Amino acid sequence: MSLLVKICGITTPTAIDAAVTAGADMIGLVFFARSPRHVSLETARALSAHAAGRARIVALTVDADDDFLATLAATLKPDIVQLHGEESPARVAAIRSALTIPVMKAVGVAEAADLAAIDAYAQVSDLLLVDAKPPRTAQALPGGNGLTFDWRLVAGLDPGRPVMLSGGLHPGNVAEAIRLTRLAGVDVSSGVESTPGHKDPDRIRAFVAAARAAQGEGERV
Repeated sequence: MSLLVKICGITTPTAIDAAVTAGADMIGLVFFARSPRHVSLETARALSAHAAGRARIVALTVDADDDFLATLAATLKPDIVQLHGEESPARVAAIRSALTIPVMKAVGVAEAADLAAIDAYAQVSDLLLVDAKPPRTAQALPGGNGLTFDWRLVAGLDPGRPVMLSGGLHPGNVAEAIRLTRLAGVDVSSGVESTPGHKDPDRIRAFVAAARAAQGEGERV
């Protein structure tokens, strides 16, 4: 299976062009008002149209209610809905059933105990994302904080669903992360930005190139 590369928190057509030209598989659109990467549904529709046929569209939500999720599914028609909040396995299952769209559940990791939820989420999700657990502050975002965690905790993790790695990745460390974890994909947001919410095309290209090079090394082993 080819390594999945996702560029999350995209807000401009320029960033989409950089991502897809470099060879990214997915682009993430964030629907969370406190995030500097938040986009409106109107903006998201335009970005999705720009990326159509070139990358899979992932709509990231955080503890969204049923009405918003239904509107999102109907108007944007994303390829995947990413649940990045405190959604329980039962809530994930209900969303997946109601939307009939593949679901990716993010699980925050800081220590081995945080992996206890993985199996339950694997039963109700199409993909999983292991991300650095956010700090316990009122201003902390559920993702995109530029934090890493001990990747050895998830090395070779195989719950029966594809698992992507996120949290503090950037062009300089993504190859090491891929070689160590051997997971299905990598997801970056702040690590390819010049300032919060502003993607840098050169950093996007460097990230994807480093990820693909590491993937190639693994295939030759």
